[in-house]
Amino acid sequence: MIEDEGGEELLSRALAGEADAFRALVVRHQRAVYSLAWRMLCDRQRAEDLAQEVFLQLHRHLASIESLAHLSRWLRRVTMHRAIDRLRREPQRGTASLEEAAELAAEEEQSDPLLLRRLQMLIGELPPAARAVLLLRYQEDLDPMEIGRTLKMSVNTVKSHLKRSLAILREHLQDSPEQACAVRSRPDPAT
Repeated sequence: MIEDEGGEELLSRALAGEADAFRALVVRHQRAVYSLAWRMLCDRQRAEDLAQEVFLQLHRHLASIESLAHLSRWLRRVTMHRAIDRLRREPQRGTASLEEAAELAAEEEQSDPLLLRRLQMLIGELPPAARAVLLLRYQEDLDPMEIGRTLKMSVNTVKSHLKRSLAILREHLQDSPEQACAVRSRPDPAT
C-alpha cells in the first residue's frame, strides 16, 4: 500500500469529512487493493466488485483509522478476509489470463510465461486461507507475524500454510526439471 509525503494530512482531511480527500485516498490505494483481490479471486469483475466493497466499508469505518500505516493494514486485512469469504461461498472458477496480469499494480518479471501460468493456476487451486498467506508473503512481502495479525492466525498456522503450500507447488512443478529447480532455489520463508 502506498504511503508517501502528505498522506497523513490527506487522511486527516478525509477524517474531517472532506470528500475530495477521501477520494484521493481511494485513488492512492485502489491499485493495491484491486491487485490483492484479483490474485485471490482470479477474475477481473469479481476483483473490481470486491475492491468497491472494501472502499465502501472504509467509508463507513473511516473514523476508526488512526494513521496511514493503519489504513494500509486495514485495507489489506479487509480485502483478504472478504476474498476468503467469497471463495468459500462461491464455486471455484478458473485462473485469470496472462493478459490480465499485466494490469496488476505489482509488476513482475515474466522470464518464463509458461511457469508463471502454471504457478498462477496452482495458486488458484489452493484453499482460500493458504492462498491468502502466500499472496501476503510474496506479493505484499509481509513476514509471518504480520500475516498472522492481518488474517488473525497464529504465526505457527501461517508458517504451516506456507510450508504446505510451497510443498504442494514444488510437487506439482516437478513435471519439468527446470521449473522444479526454479521453485526449489527460493529460500523457505516458513523457517
